[in-house]
Amino acid sequence: MTTSPAHTAYDLVIIGGAMIGSAAAWWTARNPDFRGRILVVERDPGYQWASTTHTNSCIRQQFGTEINVRVSQFGVDFIRNFKHWMADPEAPEILLHAFGYLYLADTPAFAETLRANAAMQNRLGAATRILTPDQIATEWPFYDLDGIIAGSHNPVDEGYFDGGTIFDWFRRKARAMGAEYIHNEVTGITTANGRVTHITLAGGETIAAGTVINATGPRAAATARMAGLDIPVEPRRRFTFVFDAADPLPKDLPLTIDPSGVHVRTDGRSYMAGCPPEDGDPAVAYDDFRMDHELWENKVWPAIATRIPAFERVRLRNSWVGHYAYNTLDQNAVVGPHPDLPNFLFANGFSGHGLQQAPAVGRGLSELVIHGSYRTLDLSPFTWDRIPKNEPLLERAVI
Repeated sequence: MTTSPAHTAYDLVIIGGAMIGSAAAWWTARNPDFRGRILVVERDPGYQWASTTHTNSCIRQQFGTEINVRVSQFGVDFIRNFKHWMADPEAPEILLHAFGYLYLADTPAFAETLRANAAMQNRLGAATRILTPDQIATEWPFYDLDGIIAGSHNPVDEGYFDGGTIFDWFRRKARAMGAEYIHNEVTGITTANGRVTHITLAGGETIAAGTVINATGPRAAATARMAGLDIPVEPRRRFTFVFDAADPLPKDLPLTIDPSGVHVRTDGRSYMAGCPPEDGDPAVAYDDFRMDHELWENKVWPAIATRIPAFERVRLRNSWVGHYAYNTLDQNAVVGPHPDLPNFLFANGFSGHGLQQAPAVGRGLSELVIHGSYRTLDLSPFTWDRIPKNEPLLERAVI
């Protein structure tokens, strides 16, 4: 059952109330320089189909672009100091289970990419190290490293965190500070004289909006089109499998990115693996969450059992399909205003990185709303302007 807003005008309307939208609502509401009304419109208030609830909830600094490394470094600080940021004695400590990511290279070209990325990451303070096959085998003797010529691993501040709890607190605290959440759907966006003026809801209500944030995940392009804008973001399926091993490994398994395209990691006492589809990774409909039941038997299990022979005997416990909000230009986020509609802000195209990037991006969006510019971390490399110029901020470390 949909709900209607309490007012007919809001200073900030956020379309989409999942991780990114709620982060922007919380950061804005908590800032004493903001004295306006916030409306968050969410079409799926149970978040059953949101990318946020299908995530594997990990964070890393092993990116190929400086801005992504800096965004993640703030994300780690936010996780480790969550109680401080929430300013609430009831806020929990958020555990960061730092098993690290391990990228495996089987070609000289990819090994050189890992070395170049590591040099940049080290310059920014990350603890990334390039490992030889012998070094990998010494630290994790359970790998079969046939064909592997190098690896990249960061043992510090990379791994699993409880993103679901952070999301819950973003929503809870944003509401407590006055942000209004409604179950509804935006069906139209009205513009005049180079600005967004109103949104229209499914029931026909027209709401005046001072600023609009597009935080609609894989639906970003459909939302942008309502305002007459284009953004190269589409939904793509990603598959997750949770399994138990008859012979558990003697230590934590890093999030291992295998050359086969499959990744696998420790997940408590179990293990979690994932991959894209086998059919060329096409865009899918917004409601297409079909499971490929042959993917586990034909691709995922063979890949992980080849790389880790102890996984010859495993039992699949759970599986699901989620959507990446995939930026076809460069697999990086698009954040900030459109030049023709400066009060329409993008927060889209995270390509699987949205949960870990939400603290920094939510803060940046709030600064744009309140001050008209970034005040802390400069997120301008994510500008929409790179799209019409065809100047990709290419991220080479997409899983």
